[in-house]
Amino acid sequence: MLDNISFANPEFFWLLLLLPLAVLWYFYKRKEQVASLKIPTIKGLTNTGFLPKLKPLLFLLRLLALTAIIVAIARPQTEDISTKTKTTKGIDIVMAIDVSSSMLARDLKPNRLSALKEVAAEFIKERPNDRIGLVAYAGEAYTKTPITSDKAIVLRALRDITYGQLNDGTAIGMGLATSVNRLKESKASSKIIILLTDGVNNSGFIEPQTAADLAIEYGIKTYTIGLGTNGNALSPVAYNSDGSFRYGMRQVEIDEDLLKDIAKSTGGKFFRATDNEKLEAIYDEINKLEKTEIEEFKYYKYEEKFRSWVLLAGALLLLEWLLRNTIFRSFI
Repeated sequence: MLDNISFANPEFFWLLLLLPLAVLWYFYKRKEQVASLKIPTIKGLTNTGFLPKLKPLLFLLRLLALTAIIVAIARPQTEDISTKTKTTKGIDIVMAIDVSSSMLARDLKPNRLSALKEVAAEFIKERPNDRIGLVAYAGEAYTKTPITSDKAIVLRALRDITYGQLNDGTAIGMGLATSVNRLKESKASSKIIILLTDGVNNSGFIEPQTAADLAIEYGIKTYTIGLGTNGNALSPVAYNSDGSFRYGMRQVEIDEDLLKDIAKSTGGKFFRATDNEKLEAIYDEINKLEKTEIEEFKYYKYEEKFRSWVLLAGALLLLEWLLRNTIFRSFI
């Protein structure tokens, strides 16, 4: 009867402290109510039966009935809570991903592009209330997925991003400008670009600073990430006869000054990821910096459960009255 039960008036349980006092009062008064008779011998009274010994059962029934009444007035009830959430300040995010050949370098495991896709997928899963789009860029740029709230579509598109879909090169300005174009019509309260690259701008017909100015004009904050170890990394250097890459050690070159300028001018922040753990930590930090405001409404439905306790108390009192006026009548 008490499964998943709460009490609206638990203060009435203090009345249970009266029960031990009632027990003491009962035994005190019982001695006074029992008549005494002095006789020379009790030989003829030794076989009086067991009913007198059961007389305290009547008092026990009253105590149980009183307990049930106290539980009833404490108002046991079940509580059913339903919630409804509403996004009050959503965020639109475009992730601009460098897919040039250098993203196949193996200073991150198994390579930069695969490591990025794994971390980016977790980031997307942790933004259930935001719209997210994907832009891929190398020597040119294109929109892989427009901003959408359907995370399944975004995750599927992320898995499909590979090297070789675009001309090789690193067109940071093109990647940033394409991302701005995806967000410029957005009505979201906050618009974010996460631009990741592992090189220097060497392609495209839009300068990175021009693209940054566009981001400023449309109020789009840009977080920039430079991906790659310090020093040399095992990177693609040539093609084998079968068309696969030949790997060799190459100097890692990332235009940090450019990425810092883009981030600072747009109100974002620059990060440097030199290994898998730092890359994951960067996306965790961005996730914490950009919080979506959610309004939650809770609806409470209460169902009163005191009636069964009242019925139990009534049944116990009725049983006590019947026993008192039938079986135990001659002993009262």
